[in-house]
Amino acid sequence: MKKWLLLFFLFFTCNLFAQTSLTSGEIYLRLKKLNVLGTVLYVAAHPDDENTRLLAYFSKDRLYKTGYLSVTRGDGGQNLIGNEQGIELGLIRTQELLSARTIDGAEQFFTRAYDFGYSKTPEETFEKWNKEKVLADVVWIIRNFKPDVIITRFPVTGEGGHGHHTASAILANEALIAAADPKRFPEQLKLTQPWQAKRILWNAFNFGSTNTTRDDQFKFDVGTFNAVLGKSYGEIAAESRSQHKSQGFGVPRSRGEALEYFSASAANNVQNDLFENINTTWSRVPGAGNISQLIDAVIKNYDFINPQKSVAQLVQVYKKLEVMPQNYWRNVKMQEVQNIIEQASGMWIEAFTSQPYAVHGDSLRVQMVLNDRLGIGAKIQSVKIEETDSVLQQPLLKNKNLVIPKTIAVKNSIPITQPYWLQNEMEEGYFNVTDQSQIGAAEIITGYKVVFNLEIGGEAFVFEKPVKHKYTDPVKGELYQPLVILPAVSLTPDEQIKLSVGKNELEGTITVKANTKNVQVAADDIALKQNDKPKTQIDPKTLSFTSGGSTQNVKYNISAAKDNEYYFSFTNSENTSKFSHQLHEIKYDHIPNITYQTPVVVKNQKIDLVTRGKRIGYIVGAGDKVPDALEQIGYEVILMQEKELARNNLQQFDAIITGVRAYNTNEWLNGYHDKLMKYVENGGNLIVQYTTSNQIGPVRGKIGPYQFNISRTRITDEKSKIIFLDPEHQVLNFPNKITSADFNSWIQERSIYHAAEWDKNFQPILSMSDPGETSQDGSLIIARYGKGYFTYTGLVFFRQLPAGVPGAYRLLANLIALNQKKEM
Repeated sequence: MKKWLLLFFLFFTCNLFAQTSLTSGEIYLRLKKLNVLGTVLYVAAHPDDENTRLLAYFSKDRLYKTGYLSVTRGDGGQNLIGNEQGIELGLIRTQELLSARTIDGAEQFFTRAYDFGYSKTPEETFEKWNKEKVLADVVWIIRNFKPDVIITRFPVTGEGGHGHHTASAILANEALIAAADPKRFPEQLKLTQPWQAKRILWNAFNFGSTNTTRDDQFKFDVGTFNAVLGKSYGEIAAESRSQHKSQGFGVPRSRGEALEYFSASAANNVQNDLFENINTTWSRVPGAGNISQLIDAVIKNYDFINPQKSVAQLVQVYKKLEVMPQNYWRNVKMQEVQNIIEQASGMWIEAFTSQPYAVHGDSLRVQMVLNDRLGIGAKIQSVKIEETDSVLQQPLLKNKNLVIPKTIAVKNSIPITQPYWLQNEMEEGYFNVTDQSQIGAAEIITGYKVVFNLEIGGEAFVFEKPVKHKYTDPVKGELYQPLVILPAVSLTPDEQIKLSVGKNELEGTITVKANTKNVQVAADDIALKQNDKPKTQIDPKTLSFTSGGSTQNVKYNISAAKDNEYYFSFTNSENTSKFSHQLHEIKYDHIPNITYQTPVVVKNQKIDLVTRGKRIGYIVGAGDKVPDALEQIGYEVILMQEKELARNNLQQFDAIITGVRAYNTNEWLNGYHDKLMKYVENGGNLIVQYTTSNQIGPVRGKIGPYQFNISRTRITDEKSKIIFLDPEHQVLNFPNKITSADFNSWIQERSIYHAAEWDKNFQPILSMSDPGETSQDGSLIIARYGKGYFTYTGLVFFRQLPAGVPGAYRLLANLIALNQKKEM
């Protein structure tokens, strides 16, 4: 079991997006790494917190086994490239981190903690995360990864700003001690052993106005040039960091000296090197014998033009490792040697299908391909997929493809594709992962794998490859994507949240899709989350499909006494399979396609709402779901980019709303300031949702008719008390009477990027504060200009509306109606 766990951490954090071979230079560095037995773990809170330059330096210069532990997956961040939020954003940022790690050479880990949004204190953070549970995860990762040195991105004293940042450092420091204590989390010791890291340090930083570096801190240069790779670590780091595209973190390549500073307690302090007094040679491994000398001989004889000449020596190294006593480093290095043999030999081993989906009850055509491209004399003994074992026992011909086709039945017992941390319903602050062996992994590749049994140099080797979807795009060329496992039937509701204005009634459509042919299903009774006795109708109740990919719509009508959540499912005619999942797909060019599946549930939310105005122009920003929410309550929404803004007569719109961060993502928007102000002056209504201050300074481009700045002030307590600064203001009274109840049930936070230092013509509407802080009035400011209105708001409508928060709908409806009230 312990060996399996090790292989888990080695293999199942890989990126499936491409299949490439290493260069001779990269193989050479891997050879040198065989004689380096040091491990370093970098710990921070989020994707993009990591120091990619330091990771690249440790991995590719010092050749340490290097890991990055991001406590969260970044679910609560903001998305610059699309409208995904929450767990969907976490899925994207997970893949961005994996893409970054393929560049800088580190491994990637996570805890079960959920990024619930900005937090101002570690106390608030731990309250939501369940500190002991997340600490257990950090301990588990340390016990399995076995770092000699732990480095935190942030200090425990709060200079990192974000509560998550400080919390990550506190967790790392406490886990350093707990991981070595067999009395802490003893249930883990069935699968692993205690581990004592030698020291922990904090990687001091200079971010913006916060400079924590000092001349008396230990420091060294990580900006050096790697002649083998032809890049400096600053260049590698830039490529790695620029994978965080959802956060807009593209950075330039840096060259030249780059000092990194470190701070530590007296007990952990260092004088000359982070690994001083730490043995990183084979002498730390009992029974290692002359393994170091054998590896040195491989390195000495390495031929950059003919790397395959090293295979015979590498096989001898592998045999030597094989007879050594079981040990962490023995197992790590055995796998590293096998990987080098595969690369140095030029072996090509893959398993793929032309089908993007494998569907329960259907079949899957798989192609297994081997090619001994450099002619090392490898032999294929057998290949196995599922229970099918093909015995071949034949030599591979030099540079000739051996293609082994196989068609297998896709059994219902094969789990559908689902990220492991989403398999169970989550809690507020963490994911429910009950399988201890899964905790810490970036991802686990499920589905089909092919086991290739080869003989190389007289030694048996086992190569396990996941079956991928391989295809050719006419523009992008050859691509690989994860193979997705689907049930025979998938369901899609027309809306996941139904807003009932007045009576608590809802109606809608469930689209039923057959993912394979010859399927008959019948609708089950609708299940409820809360006790109630609603009147329900489903039509039709039975469906029959003759071809895969076809869809049919089922209409439902529900009349209930109270708000509820309704679960839909269908059962096949044999009464052997229940279908109750919706397929979600996320596709971006810079990461592999992402698939996850959720139970089909429709939430009913009764809302007392009156609207005025009908036609909304929506200037698209970084991406949000506000337009969909507006259409759901009856508005006609016209999406506008530059072309539409330039051509349209704006007076046709009852209101114009800018999407989140529109002024950050659309530089052209500043050129339409005069046109927008003329629209307002002539009686229009312009509502600007938050934009960040870091890209436009003190509002570098004009946004409103009068001067105001944008701050970094935010209210993170979603339950913060709201004070109405002018209870008689129209926005709080027409057409909906806004009360404190309208701020109940908000999620994640109240507001971000408040207005500051506004002109006297603006009127602040709301005051709020986080616990222990002074009140802030800049979340919503409104100005009359000519015959119309201008509003800037940091209120997070983009989070509240998709969550079905009634008060957010009512307040936004009032903002839209500012120019609709007729003077008495």
